[in-house]
Amino acid sequence: PRALPLVIDDPADFLPPALPAATLILALGETPAVAQLIPDVARLAGAVAVIAPIDRNESLPPGLASQLQSWLTDMGIAGVFPKPFCSLTETTFNQPPLTVAYTHPAIRQFARHFGQPQFKISVDGDRRVSNVEVARDSACGCGKHVAQGLVGCPVAEAEFEAGMLHHHFPCLAGMNQDADYGDTLMHVSGNIVRDAVKAEIKDYLEPPPYFQPMGRVESQQGANDG
Repeated sequence: PRALPLVIDDPADFLPPALPAATLILALGETPAVAQLIPDVARLAGAVAVIAPIDRNESLPPGLASQLQSWLTDMGIAGVFPKPFCSLTETTFNQPPLTVAYTHPAIRQFARHFGQPQFKISVDGDRRVSNVEVARDSACGCGKHVAQGLVGCPVAEAEFEAGMLHHHFPCLAGMNQDADYGDTLMHVSGNIVRDAVKAEIKDYLEPPPYFQPMGRVESQQGANDG
């Protein structure tokens, strides 16, 4: 159908009698109605795990996510709901203070390649980014976009530039305020990218200069010891 009802009474009315076999279901629906079909899609495919990202709360509201988690658990199917998608690592999802640990191998296998971006950054003698390798890309491809844009950037500006590159990429995360984070999911996503770059360049950054207030005299304790 062109449109689904707000409440799905019988998923069989909207799904085929069988689906191709799959180990992992990656659920990227854009409406709550589509999300309600996730357990039945997983059952029909014989899946053992589900990744259902929350990039927009309008697509997968918190209450529905909790209900889906309960249904999947009762079915013996592992489910994770990373908010946003790019918070998924091989062991956890979500950003603090919402971080949740998981252990399912099928989800971990996916997260080795897609999820929270990771970079390997090289810096040349002029303190500019000379190369960026994407160790793990965002599922949307933003990590690769950021990596390409950072080459040639002064290392001192790389974290800020990463945020700007993310800002100009068609991020999947929404701009509505998220009650759990107290921020928009797009901003949370942008901070994830910036933190990933900062972690790689921290050893190349000069410490901030120390300015001694006028009139202040540093303690000379120990100068006359002995």
